[in-house]
Amino acid sequence: MIKFYGYKRCSTSRKAQNWLDEHNVQYEFQDLVEIPPKKDDLVKWMTEHQDRGLRYFFNTSGQHYRQQNLKEKIPTMTIEEAAEMMSKDGKLIKRPLVVDGDKLTCGFKEDIYKETWL
Repeated sequence: MIKFYGYKRCSTSRKAQNWLDEHNVQYEFQDLVEIPPKKDDLVKWMTEHQDRGLRYFFNTSGQHYRQQNLKEKIPTMTIEEAAEMMSKDGKLIKRPLVVDGDKLTCGFKEDIYKETWL
C-alpha cells in the first residue's frame, strides 16, 4: 500500500492527493507534521535514494529550513543527522513524501507521478 505523507494545509499535498484520487490510486494518508516518519524509515529511504542527494528530501522553501540555515549545513550533513532532524520536525520534509516499497517521490510533478504511481 502506498504511504502518502502530506500536510492538510499544504496546497501541493492537496494537488497530489487529488491527482492520485482522479487516477484511482489507493494510498494511506499520514500527516507528516502531526506524525513525522520514523528516523529509521527516513534513513532507509535516504540511503536507498542517495543518488537524489539529501537536498531532495528537504522542504527548501519552508520557514523551518531557512530559520535553521540548512542550506549551509546540508552539504556536510550525514543521512543520520538529516533523518534525526526530519523525524522531529515534519515541516523540514519536502511534501508530499510518497513511498511504496522501493518507489519514492518528494514533491508533486505530474509527469513523475504518472511515471512512478500509475
